Amino acid sequence: MGYLRGFIPWIVAGVVSSFDWRWGAIAGLVSGLLLLLQDRFRGVGLDALILEISTVAYFVVVGAVAVADPGSALADHTDVVSFGWLAATAWGTLAIRRPFTLGIAKRQTPPEYWDMPEFVRVNNHITSAWGAGFTFIGVSLAVCGAVDAPAWVGIAAHVAGLVGPAVFTKVHPARAQARLLAAQAPVTAVPR
Repeated sequence: MGYLRGFIPWIVAGVVSSFDWRWGAIAGLVSGLLLLLQDRFRGVGLDALILEISTVAYFVVVGAVAVADPGSALADHTDVVSFGWLAATAWGTLAIRRPFTLGIAKRQTPPEYWDMPEFVRVNNHITSAWGAGFTFIGVSLAVCGAVDAPAWVGIAAHVAGLVGPAVFTKVHPARAQARLLAAQAPVTAVPR
């Protein structure tokens, strides 16, 4: 569940933004920086902090816009833009063959598995699930805004787009490991 820690700045920003988007961006930046620095002081490698680094970069950009132009049209679209940013992070890390979940998984997996193609493949699938979830939420929120859908529709999109990848992240590695072990099991004769 450590991967969920990376979403704390987004949650903080969302709560504080309900009062003022400028303070939401600043709160997201501060909480993101604190978590990033805390992890670095603990010795966590940069490859395990891709989501956190992307989060800080997002809040630097949005915070700068929010402070420089409080009346910016961005204020009304930060929900869509934030999930677009997260989706771009996920899909971008896949494009450069460094899925953002790989560094996180290495923190929980013995080093002898890191170079196995199956390990990388599992993380490609998990990162794809998160990319799909973020994309789904961003597109859903854009459509909700365009058609003035009730708030519960956006909430449902958030739940589906986050719970789906979270469950997949929990279940998929164990299933992949079971398949790998089954494939490696010696074939025994079946008694007649």
